[in-house]
Amino acid sequence: MREYLLVVFCTAAVTYLLVGPVRKFAIIAGAMPPVRARDVHREPTPRLGGIAMFGGLCAGLLVAFQLSNLGKVFHEDSSDIKALLSGVGIMWVLGVLDDKWGVDALVKLGGQMIAAGVMVYQGITVISIPVPGVGPVALSPTLGMVISVALVVVMVNAVNFIDGLDGLAGGMVCIAAMAFFLYSYRLWYGYSISEAAPAALFSALLIGMCLGFLPHNLHPARIFMGDSGSMMLGLMLAVAAISVTGRVDPDLITAQTGGSQTATTHILVPIYIPLLLPLAVIALPLADLLLAVVRRTWAGRSPFAADKQHLHHRLLEIGHSHSRAVLIMYFWAALIAFGTVAFSFTNTGRTVVLTCAGFCLVGIVVLLLPWFRPKAPAAVQSMVPPRYRRGSRAAARGNAVVTAAGAVTAAAPAADPVLREEVPAMAELSARDQELLGRLGTGASAVGDHPKR
Repeated sequence: MREYLLVVFCTAAVTYLLVGPVRKFAIIAGAMPPVRARDVHREPTPRLGGIAMFGGLCAGLLVAFQLSNLGKVFHEDSSDIKALLSGVGIMWVLGVLDDKWGVDALVKLGGQMIAAGVMVYQGITVISIPVPGVGPVALSPTLGMVISVALVVVMVNAVNFIDGLDGLAGGMVCIAAMAFFLYSYRLWYGYSISEAAPAALFSALLIGMCLGFLPHNLHPARIFMGDSGSMMLGLMLAVAAISVTGRVDPDLITAQTGGSQTATTHILVPIYIPLLLPLAVIALPLADLLLAVVRRTWAGRSPFAADKQHLHHRLLEIGHSHSRAVLIMYFWAALIAFGTVAFSFTNTGRTVVLTCAGFCLVGIVVLLLPWFRPKAPAAVQSMVPPRYRRGSRAAARGNAVVTAAGAVTAAAPAADPVLREEVPAMAELSARDQELLGRLGTGASAVGDHPKR
């Protein structure tokens, strides 16, 4: 476990440090597309965050290669590592081109299939499917290839579709990677199944990449990961799933459980139905993807035509703030992912995982309370955006009070509780918006006193 923690730390640190230079490069290169009608941010924000994440991935692989236990993954079976780098490289280049110049949806889909095909050619493919009471059922090379390519394309687009709010895609992929790491790590060290080693390493790398990028991507985001980041995360999650699915022999676990088929069935529940676990850990992105495809096709539009009706957009429409909507999606993702993984644990392990899922459920309930406003703990105040620091709203309350004529003057906090709630809302608006709202009260707009444009 210490080696995995070291890989996570190094990957996160390199990703975090690279974001600053990458952001400057994106601004110089002009990778700052104008705000579109479906966007929820107000100002053009640089993309190409996937460049920093790719750098963190390479650093994490170099560190893992030098470690005693994780180094065995490179020496004993390096095909998965080579296939991962090949697929990620193709997907990353495609994403960078899309972030800078834009790529047609069908061309992007073709590139995703090429990246998946290259990995299948190098050995990342579903070989068999474990069936209860039967054992591994071998798949034909063609069927295994089709399932593998389909899984990669679905996961890549599922992650890409939820990348609509600051920090949403990175956080949800991080949660999914944590759940998948628990499962693959237990198969490797708990039951000595070496086939699960690459999946555990890929999951650890994913966790580090997301943790290193999220501090720069939380609302208000300083940089977006763009398609260069979201498609790369989706591909890595798919590779982790494929590398363990179909390579775990149930007979190995049966031998360690005293020949009990019942115990073996319980342990292997998450992979009995093909790819159930990887689909469960991205249940929300997958549901959003399916709903978007059905919605757009029903309306006579292309499934890849962008709109503003994703799940996170609907949370904003019903009144949730940006931060609250993201946290709600986080907790739902964690509840489903860790709840699914808990089925493969027994006794103490299941209790721990179910406890985590219970805390996620409590978090969802708390977030739905109208008075709750998420704030960062005091220990990390200096490392998060000012929006999440304690006392920021109180300071905004005391700095400005909107008068009846619309002018903003410095004053002490208002005694009226209603006014105290309105001032922060006004303080979050731009100066131009505050001026327009102030003019509504004076009637200037009705008599034609409009500013010159």
